[in-house]
Amino acid sequence: MSEEQAHNSGGGPTDVVSIKDRFPSAYTILFALIIVMAALTWILPAGQYERSMNEALGKETAVPGTYTTVEATPQGIVDVILAPINGFYDVAEYTANAIDVSLFVLVIGGFLGVVNATGSIDTGIKRAMAGMKGREKWMIPVLMALFAAGGTTYGMAEETLAFYAILVPIMIAAGYDALAGVAIIMLGAGVGVFGSTINPFSTVIASNAAGVAFTEGMNWRLALLGAGWLICVLYVMRYADKVRRNPACSIVADLKSANEAHFLKSSPETRVETLTKRQQIILLFFGATFSVMVWGVAAQGWWMAEMSGLFLASAILIGVVAWMGEKPFTNAFVDGSRDMLGVALVIGLARGIVVIMDAGKISDTILHASEQALQGYSSIAFINAMYGLEALMSFLVPSTSGLAVLSMPILAPLSDFAGVGRELTVTAFQSAIGVTNLITPTYAVVVGGLAIGRVPYDRWVRFVWPVLLMLTVLSLVTLSVGAII
Repeated sequence: MSEEQAHNSGGGPTDVVSIKDRFPSAYTILFALIIVMAALTWILPAGQYERSMNEALGKETAVPGTYTTVEATPQGIVDVILAPINGFYDVAEYTANAIDVSLFVLVIGGFLGVVNATGSIDTGIKRAMAGMKGREKWMIPVLMALFAAGGTTYGMAEETLAFYAILVPIMIAAGYDALAGVAIIMLGAGVGVFGSTINPFSTVIASNAAGVAFTEGMNWRLALLGAGWLICVLYVMRYADKVRRNPACSIVADLKSANEAHFLKSSPETRVETLTKRQQIILLFFGATFSVMVWGVAAQGWWMAEMSGLFLASAILIGVVAWMGEKPFTNAFVDGSRDMLGVALVIGLARGIVVIMDAGKISDTILHASEQALQGYSSIAFINAMYGLEALMSFLVPSTSGLAVLSMPILAPLSDFAGVGRELTVTAFQSAIGVTNLITPTYAVVVGGLAIGRVPYDRWVRFVWPVLLMLTVLSLVTLSVGAII
């Protein structure tokens, strides 16, 4: 029976796959959100806060009590069409440009294409799995601890995009699935941001904008970090173990063959080859590249341009070591970049939503409505409402530093009237955005990571919602206890 006949007969697994495939792609979801935001610019009143330079932040921040309505600039069809284009470069001052992230992704793709062409990764994965046979599950807590450390210290986010194409094949070769590999990275780094301690892009900026030292409230954040990490690790380990015992339990079971063909260049059943000396040197340079990237971001203030340059230089060096030749090298690099093109495009789409909101002057209107909604609450009600409002706003402004600069100068002073310490307000902000940034489709790190890991957005939502619920309950309980004390 052909696939079409099976579908028309109304039975069998083909129907299940066809129903799942009806869920819109990330491109459609994001473009639909652009249309929704454009429609809101015709409904919501336009408004703006006055802004003044905050010397501590080096940026302009909104001045509380200065919101005024302004002439509306509703966004039309042309604006909607241009939003994804403008999303690459023309966004608000508190949100990073998307073009640098997209170029970073393309360069990473080229770098991985060159390394894959040498056969070093494929052989290295097989050797590693053979050496870890029976102990693969312990990779999960170790790797999630490393990613969490990056999230809590320097806000590891876009940098994680470099790791999906490396870790997902390892997890598949170990008998798990692509979703387990994606979860290790996204939940690992995400829970680090959720429990930020010294993250300069979340805790430090939000604390400065709120007028408190970032060290205040550290005990609450450490508690969130430890408990949140444990929740995520146990959840991922339980899922991974279930998939390994019964592959049919995988949320992406129908994509198993396609993902194995994509991530594993040869069958995992083939004989484990020995790494050549040249391949060993290539893997050494490969690992050193990621180590230098982490050092550069954490200690030298590198950002996308420097990281892109690092991966380009490393690709050239590996090409020389492999003695690939000019044409094979350029072909491998271009082919690798081509594999990441969809990821780069989806990032621009996500930023297009912010473009529409700012051009339509409804960003400050939404913030002002939040300010009004928080007034007159008791301490416990206030801190829980603060969490909810920050979570909602982070869907529209997924940048941690961007939302901190936008919201903290307005919302933090309200905590004084509710009898809540401003440091607890900062904790509510960072834990809220830490949770929502694990799922929001407007966040390039989420849509980009899922695209690289080949996990559909709806499957990720299905997998992660229990974690979001547990982290939310953990946050609300912690914040309520903090408000009482």
